[in-house]
Amino acid sequence: MTEKPSATGTHSAPEEAKRAGAISDFGIDTTSKTTNEAISDYFAKVRGGELGSLPALAGLVVLVIYFATQSEFFLSLNNIANLFQQGAGTVIIAMGLVFVLLIGEIDLAAGTASGVCAAIMALHVVRNGNLLGGMGTTVFYVFCALLVVALGLGLLMRIWAGAALALVALLITLIGVPANAWLEMLLAIAVGGSIGCITGFLVAKIGMPSFVVTLALFITWQGVILKLIGQGGTLPISSESPTLNAVANGNLSISGSWIFCAIVVAGYAGVTLGQHFKRLNGGLVTQPTPIALAKVAAIAVLAIVGTYIFTINRSQSSIVIEGVPYVVPIVLGIMVIGLYVLNRTRYGRHIYAVGGNAEAARRAGINVSKIRASVFVVSSALAAIGAIVYSSKVGSVDPQAGALNTLLFAVGAAVIGGTSLFGGRGRITDAVIGGTVIAIVQNGLGLLNYGAAEINIITGIVLLVAATVDALSRRRAAAAQS
Repeated sequence: MTEKPSATGTHSAPEEAKRAGAISDFGIDTTSKTTNEAISDYFAKVRGGELGSLPALAGLVVLVIYFATQSEFFLSLNNIANLFQQGAGTVIIAMGLVFVLLIGEIDLAAGTASGVCAAIMALHVVRNGNLLGGMGTTVFYVFCALLVVALGLGLLMRIWAGAALALVALLITLIGVPANAWLEMLLAIAVGGSIGCITGFLVAKIGMPSFVVTLALFITWQGVILKLIGQGGTLPISSESPTLNAVANGNLSISGSWIFCAIVVAGYAGVTLGQHFKRLNGGLVTQPTPIALAKVAAIAVLAIVGTYIFTINRSQSSIVIEGVPYVVPIVLGIMVIGLYVLNRTRYGRHIYAVGGNAEAARRAGINVSKIRASVFVVSSALAAIGAIVYSSKVGSVDPQAGALNTLLFAVGAAVIGGTSLFGGRGRITDAVIGGTVIAIVQNGLGLLNYGAAEINIITGIVLLVAATVDALSRRRAAAAQS
């Protein structure tokens, strides 16, 4: 006897019954929503306190409109490119801090840790790989000993990535490989991962408050930078390494820019629509198809317009400057990896679980101490990448590398973008949005000839407003659920 087709025409009656039974057993929500219902549901969540990045996006629009009307140079092609290049280092450090903030901790040492990574990278460049000669015997052996300690701690806590980075840093240091830009960038990241192993052990295993540990390390690493570079000293990298100079100052070719644009659009469309139709075919609840298509169209338009703008010559001299800056694919690449790790891996879900309720996560079998330690490894490694970018932009490393406002702006970027200081809520994209807000504030106020005092005051007020919105939205969300 022929099986009767289902209402959808794609499954037989027994298959539909089996699937319906499985859905019933596991309590899967299969309630479909129309486009209007999905939009209404979104606004209901906003009214309930789930604001996400909405305040930052709204502020971003307001800031762009304000500065565009106040300065004729704000929307110039050269200034737009400078915005991305100047803010990229802070954004990358902020993306690492998102991991720490998600578990309700703080890493005050991320800024000066990035400075240590930058100083060691620059020292390797200037000394042609001879770190022993650059550091001096005592400092060199202490540095190697710390790398051995970081390696041991990484193995002890079973944070294999951190242990591997510590081993890489130790090998490069001891072998004394001649200067090579790619090797030096790897060394910086490896040193960052090693620093994260030490920080994570003190917080997760010893049980010291992250605020105290990272504040102490903030001061310590600042002293280390001064020891490596010297009072008033500077380590140039632009003149020594064209590759390092190009990281923040170089651009893709015209054809490379359009290829990158095509990859971004095709990749986003493939992931978004592929997941959407997979859930539809599986009978699971998902966003309405028109909304999914609208998101893909919006990203496509944004990517095409942005690429077109960047491919126009933005130089005001005879030198041609065109193409998408290298920092754009660097930041987007890190963001995509971060999104995948936090949203698509067990490790990412464990981070959210620990941030939401550490005790419940422990009872569910999650190794809470390992998760708490590992996020500091991620934070310090990304801080090292941020150090590479901002050192490339300024062309040198000095004793103030990673100090001053570097950390404050990075933390501010994550919080302004929507990451909660209380843990359990936030996304990697929050750092990108918040970092863009801070970059626009600094750039716009600079164009309007405001001094450092006014820029710091206004940036601080923006951060205070963001923290206030976070606290109020949490209170409103808790009230809505009770």
